[in-house]
Amino acid sequence: MKRIGIMGGTFDPVHNGHLLLGKQAYMEYELDEIWYMPSHIPPHKKDHPVTDSKSRLAMLYLALKDIPYCKVSEFEMEREGNTYTAQTLRLLKETYPEYQFYFIIGADSLFQLETWYHPREVMELTSLLVSGRECESDGKTLEGQITHLKDVYGADIQVLHNEEVDIASAEIRKRAADGKDIRKVVPGAVADYIEAHGLYHARS
Repeated sequence: MKRIGIMGGTFDPVHNGHLLLGKQAYMEYELDEIWYMPSHIPPHKKDHPVTDSKSRLAMLYLALKDIPYCKVSEFEMEREGNTYTAQTLRLLKETYPEYQFYFIIGADSLFQLETWYHPREVMELTSLLVSGRECESDGKTLEGQITHLKDVYGADIQVLHNEEVDIASAEIRKRAADGKDIRKVVPGAVADYIEAHGLYHARS
């Protein structure tokens, strides 16, 4: 049975932190592939306009083209309307019953998981690989949150022991808008694409 890691998100733009997290999951948990799966219309991204799907996909293909264990999945892009993780995981199970899926998330997402659309279904359908940054939310530690979700939902949660990388897509968009160099935080081909297509330059 193939073991597939799923990296979801808007990837607006994809950056080196996304690639390092995928590599850590692939190596630490001996996965067969990492699928980078950009959201079509992410329901939680209401604070800024999301770059068009074509551009976000193009940047992902450029970023992953030389990494043999990584692939771009357009699974969510091909669906209409808002895309929710629970729905995506259910459809993945139906489409690829022979695969075992591991959903890769950051520690911040783990603290928010119970507010997601059908969180119980998310935890029933997949194993969670959580980027192991030490942080707290409402006085609860990452270890405490993992214990809580295991006790309440029977969740299968494992920690990724990756080196912390302080990169945020929002900061990259701002740097690009200000005409600053972003080549230390995104693959060179992605930086070239952003410059060539004038992405983010009109944003504040």
